[in-house]
Amino acid sequence: MMPVTVSIDVPQTPEQVYDFLDVMAHHERFTNHYLTDYRYSGPDRGIGSCATVTVTLGGTKTDVAIEVVEAEAPRRIVERNVSAAGRRVAHGTYTVEPLPAGGSHISFTYAWERAPLADRLLSPVVRPTMRRANRTVMQRLADELARHVSTADS
Repeated sequence: MMPVTVSIDVPQTPEQVYDFLDVMAHHERFTNHYLTDYRYSGPDRGIGSCATVTVTLGGTKTDVAIEVVEAEAPRRIVERNVSAAGRRVAHGTYTVEPLPAGGSHISFTYAWERAPLADRLLSPVVRPTMRRANRTVMQRLADELARHVSTADS
């Protein structure tokens, strides 16, 4: 299946964005419209940080294990997602780039490594559903970053 990428520009520096995204528990604040019931394990941040979540999307509900498998501050975080008893494996990659006038360009790419036959057959529906959900994630991330950075600066 072809990957899905969404992005947004924010006024925060790449270091501020990365510092926020690096903490697994922060993700709940901007993804809880479709990822719920977060259960954390491993370190709070960085490689090995994990969460198991319940995904409710497209009329289905499933548990997904998420683990940070790569981290390159302040530029990139890669999460490995496993669900459907290992039949669905994907990577979610956050890339943070500085903007010429200040701030950051954040992109998130969800790329399937392995997907059940039903997902592949329904990819014309699955991919746009993921794109819509993750566009909302990006907007909510921008809102949470604004709150988080203004609180940290206070």
